[in-house]
Amino acid sequence: MPLLQFDTTLALSPAEKTAFAETVTELYTTEMATTRGHVAVTIRDHEPTDLHLGRAVEGPLVFLDAEIRQGRSSERKRAFALAVMEHVGATFDVPDENMKTVFTEHPGDAMMGVDRVGDEWNEE
Repeated sequence: MPLLQFDTTLALSPAEKTAFAETVTELYTTEMATTRGHVAVTIRDHEPTDLHLGRAVEGPLVFLDAEIRQGRSSERKRAFALAVMEHVGATFDVPDENMKTVFTEHPGDAMMGVDRVGDEWNEE
């Protein structure tokens, strides 16, 4: 039941946000070996002065805070982070230096929907 939260200085149209959320969801399901029905994505637009990154160069910033269920390997997390950043760089011309991904992992039962409580993740 991941929550993928993007903070950005990009000015995306509603159609671009929808397409981006769809792509990120697909990347997550592929790299993290799960289904799409429980993937949540938020996209928050900010003024350029609202976000800062010490190594940033000229251009937009994109930060991903990925709240995920614990248990996935570092390799899976890295593959997902790289896939997202590659997509962002290629699609929106964001320099590599201007992107950052942070994972926060939670026990399965800390992730809930109205209809379910998550369980522990295990690779089958």
